[in-house]
Amino acid sequence: MSDPRVSVIIPNWNGARYLVTCLDSLRRQTYTDFETIVVDNASTDESVALMERDYPEVRLIRLDENRGLTGGVNAGIREARGEIIVLFNNDTEADENWLRELVAALDAHPEAGMAATKMMLFDRRNVIHSAGDYYRTDGIPGNRGVWEEDAGQYDGDIWVFGPCGGAAAYRRSLLDEIGLFDEDLFMYCEDVDMAWRAQLAGHRCVFAPRAVIYHRLSATGGGKIASFYTGRNTIYVIAKDYPGDLLKKHWKDIIRAQWRVAKDALRAWRGEAARARLRGILAGIGRIPLALRKRRHVQRMRRVSPAYLEALLTPARKQEKA
Repeated sequence: MSDPRVSVIIPNWNGARYLVTCLDSLRRQTYTDFETIVVDNASTDESVALMERDYPEVRLIRLDENRGLTGGVNAGIREARGEIIVLFNNDTEADENWLRELVAALDAHPEAGMAATKMMLFDRRNVIHSAGDYYRTDGIPGNRGVWEEDAGQYDGDIWVFGPCGGAAAYRRSLLDEIGLFDEDLFMYCEDVDMAWRAQLAGHRCVFAPRAVIYHRLSATGGGKIASFYTGRNTIYVIAKDYPGDLLKKHWKDIIRAQWRVAKDALRAWRGEAARARLRGILAGIGRIPLALRKRRHVQRMRRVSPAYLEALLTPARKQEKA
C-alpha cells in the first residue's frame, strides 16, 4: 500500500469529551488520501480507551509525559508518512470538504509552503475565529477577522502571514528545510514562530477560504494558561524571529506595545489571567538569551527582502485587538 498524501496530526491531552466530534468529522471527509495520527500527551481521562475501542483507523502515539502541543505535534510529524502535514486541534469539527480544499489550495499555489484554514466559532457558526494569522509591526500576532460575522470579506485574499495552528497545512519539504516546531515554546505562538521561519526562508502562506472548521474556543486551554504562555512566547518570538532591519525601524512600537500589555494587566491585577500575563512577560524577558542563541540560525535562512517583509506585516495602527 502506498503512503497517504496527507497526514492529519491531532495533539491530545485529556480531550476525550471532544474527540468523538473531531474524529467523526474526519471520517466524513470527501478527500480520503490521508492518515489520522493522534498523539496523546499522557492523558489521564478516557482518551486512549476511546480511540482504541472506537477508532481503529487512528494511528495512536502514546507519550509517557505531557510534552505540550509542540512536543506532541513533533512526535506525530516524525511518524507521519504524508507529503502534506496537517495540524488539527482535538476541540474542532471539520466541514466535509475541509481537507479537499486545503490540498487544492496548495496544489494551485506551488510557491506556498503553508495553507491557512477559515476557522469559525463552534457555537456561533457564522462568526470567524481566524481567517489566517496576521503579525503586526509592533510584534503582536493575531487572528484575522476574529469575532467578525463572516460575509465573505476575507475570501478574496490569497496570501496571509501564516495559518492558525489549530487547523493548518504545511508541506513536509518546508519542515525538512526549516525544522519542526520549537519545543521550548511548549504551546501558544508556536504557529507564529513557524510562520516567521517559513516566510523568512521564502515560503508563503495561502489562505483557503472554503476549507472550513469549527473551533470550541480555548476548550483545552485558555484562561491563565493562555495568558502566561502568550505573554512569555510573544517576547520569545520577537527576540528569535523579528528581522534586524525591521527591528531597527519598529523597536519603539514593540516596546510601547509590551508596555501597554503590562499596564493593562496591572490594572486588572486581581484577575488570575492578568497576573499570569505579567508572569509570562517576565518569563519571556528571562528567555531572551535562549531565543538569541537560536536567532542566528533562523536569520541565516532568510531569502526575502525587507520590502517583502514590510508588506507582509500589518501596521500596528490598523489593528486595535491583540
